[in-house]
Amino acid sequence: MAPWSPRWRRKAWSGSGVERDYTAMMNADTAAYNIPLVHAKAGTQGNFRRALRLCCWIPAFAGMSGFLIYFALLNAPALAASGKQPAPAGAVKGAPPQYTRFSAAELERGFLALAFGSDLRIGARPRGIRRFDHPIFARVIVGGSVDRAAAMQRVLEEYAGKVPNLHLSIVPASEPADVEVRLIDEKNFKSALQDAFGIQITKAFVERTDPQCMTSVKSSAEGEIVHSVSFIIVDKGNDVFFDCAYHELLHAFGLSNHDQRNPWTTLNQRRMVGYLTAYDRALLSLLYDSRITPGMTAARARAILPRVITDLGIAGAHPGR
Repeated sequence: MAPWSPRWRRKAWSGSGVERDYTAMMNADTAAYNIPLVHAKAGTQGNFRRALRLCCWIPAFAGMSGFLIYFALLNAPALAASGKQPAPAGAVKGAPPQYTRFSAAELERGFLALAFGSDLRIGARPRGIRRFDHPIFARVIVGGSVDRAAAMQRVLEEYAGKVPNLHLSIVPASEPADVEVRLIDEKNFKSALQDAFGIQITKAFVERTDPQCMTSVKSSAEGEIVHSVSFIIVDKGNDVFFDCAYHELLHAFGLSNHDQRNPWTTLNQRRMVGYLTAYDRALLSLLYDSRITPGMTAARARAILPRVITDLGIAGAHPGR
């Protein structure tokens, strides 16, 4: 990296379909800084430090010598969330507080921003909702120099308990599963990506993004998730581990995008959170309502979200509901 650039560390998501065009889609939200081609996430130098974002679109593997970069500083919309509370018991030291009551419009906006699109795509362009359409089985593949197996199990159990519509069950590592969580040391991260994507894609991806954790989601042409694999770093402290664990599972279940303008979600890469927020829980409850189906277009989702939000009673709801 250039000497003026800090050591950016990021969480990343990759979705794959049938056709391979190897383009990288990276969303906008920054001022005009000459940062290498990245979708960035603040790293381990200081807990919960904020970072700027680069907005760029890159035809990374299309045989093109040029690339297009554009920058935009986006103004955040007026916010009306309420019910501010400290981070829940058990969250890592320094975890940010959370808002717990949201309007229907705030939930709808967040859902549409996070359930459609992605910042890294390998294969066919997603055309609609991606989610599992059956009970989900998850397993933890233990590895790394720090034992995080029990902690990761508790994170999965929290998702299962707080979002019943996931129908999530944890199975032993020896059994097949829909969601795999692989615990690894940072030094083994690159080789894990090579196993998943191959050497060429990994080289270009790491050079541009220097990712800190990542989730790969394979889905059918109809939008049904077939398999998800999350790579979680275990040896960079509690804040990095829990932030990545909660963040990457949201991707694994189908919230594929990031939104740097949204101050309530873990999927805002300017934030380190490290727990399941009331807001993200509400979005997952929407995603796994039976009326929100794989492949559903944004237009169709926008039309039915107000009714689903009303029926679920999550607008203005306290997290205990």
